[in-house]
Amino acid sequence: MRSTFMGLETSKRGLQTQQSALYTTGHNIDNANTLGYTRQRVNMRATAGFPGVGLNAGTMPGFLGTGVEAGSIQRIRDSFVDQQYRGETNKLGYWDARSKSIGQIEDIMNEPSEYGLQKSLSQFWGSLQDLATHPENGGARKVVVERGIAVADSFNYMNKSLQELKTGTETEINITVSQVNSILSQIAGLNDQISSIEPNGYLPNDLYDARDVLIDQLAQILPIEMGKPIESGGNAVKGIAEGAVVINIKTANGSIPLLSGKDAGQLSANKTEDAINGDKIDSFSIASVGSIPVGTLKVSDMQADKGTLKSLVTTFGDGTDKALIPQMIKSLDKMANAFMKAFNDVHKDGYALGAATKSTNDFFTGTGAGDMKVNGDISKDPSLIAASGEAGAEGNGDNAKKLGNIQFNKNGNLGGGTIQTYFQGIIGQLGVDGEQAAKMQFNSETLLKSVENRRASISSVSLDEEMTDMIKFQQAYNASARMITVVDETLDKIINGMGVVGR
Repeated sequence: MRSTFMGLETSKRGLQTQQSALYTTGHNIDNANTLGYTRQRVNMRATAGFPGVGLNAGTMPGFLGTGVEAGSIQRIRDSFVDQQYRGETNKLGYWDARSKSIGQIEDIMNEPSEYGLQKSLSQFWGSLQDLATHPENGGARKVVVERGIAVADSFNYMNKSLQELKTGTETEINITVSQVNSILSQIAGLNDQISSIEPNGYLPNDLYDARDVLIDQLAQILPIEMGKPIESGGNAVKGIAEGAVVINIKTANGSIPLLSGKDAGQLSANKTEDAINGDKIDSFSIASVGSIPVGTLKVSDMQADKGTLKSLVTTFGDGTDKALIPQMIKSLDKMANAFMKAFNDVHKDGYALGAATKSTNDFFTGTGAGDMKVNGDISKDPSLIAASGEAGAEGNGDNAKKLGNIQFNKNGNLGGGTIQTYFQGIIGQLGVDGEQAAKMQFNSETLLKSVENRRASISSVSLDEEMTDMIKFQQAYNASARMITVVDETLDKIINGMGVVGR
């Protein structure tokens, strides 16, 4: 036989459950603007009917409902969309970093501008033309020296700035690696907390959110894949409890374990000397921690166009001919050497002012763009410039004319192009690379926003929806309270109104 007060208990459950739903709605509204917050809902379920099943259970026409209870409080999230989001943010991380790096190199090259190398070369060629016209003029010779120094300074400046940018990029790589290690440690800590809470039957939704924000940040730096999560066991809610996550790095040759439960591997960059291409980073070591084995992430195995770290390494130098800064330094050195050789060869074919024999002086000295400079003897005494094409002929400027015409001569050391066209080729290629990076960055951002909007439509808080839910749960709460009043009136009739006949 059912209890007389069963109706009170049934309605009390309704009050408590609707109250839980209202509290959850309030939590959603409070966090409407919280980064990474996922809206939550109460999964309500009907409680077991009366009577229970058993040999001694009473017989009734059917189960009598006993009310409702909050089965769980679950996040509204789509793991497939999360995977898409992390894939797109990974691409954006690469192109964003590459676009930024190319922009920094473009700033150094400073072309076209009034102060770039092309302008310095143009003024240098112009000063040689003036010298060819007035070879005996000391002022014209001094101008050639100064313009030559300006050209050498331009090469020196670009080389030094590129070297500094490379050093800065190395620092950025180390900071990014430290950031990866910090994120991994935080995720491992959250995994540990989640594994301690879930066995008690609770769902630490806010900890899940904090962990997902960190995973999103990690995905921007490295291409990752989520392994099978580690279940917490105990009374963990089946099908909803997310357990401890497992994270691997995706490479062209398979996956490398990076994090498992509360064990997080730690990355460190391996820099090696490369006489041809300069310092390079060819791999990252993963230190063994707990269940994470010792691993090595080879740069050559890292997926192309994925992640900030890959972009930074290809900017700094990875030992290939695609590295941005090393290749730009090599191109400048090649140009500087070809320019110096061509100029010095013609210079030594002429005569200094009033000289009876051909010059033995190089006009430019140095081994590349970094140490190129005008010969110190010529700087001190511009009369040593071999402008004449004839011995002892002070008014002869034939060799100065030949020196000026070097700008039009094809150079075998520069692939058959002139010095100017070679430099224009370098700048042109940089511009094309920059345009491609900007275009891919834009495309990645567009796709990311599309996926982000889709994810937001599922997981973010809609105040309109929450307000509707709030009214719905409030009315359900009010109805349960009214039901208690009805039961109370019924009991009042039983207790105070029955058995009073004849009084």
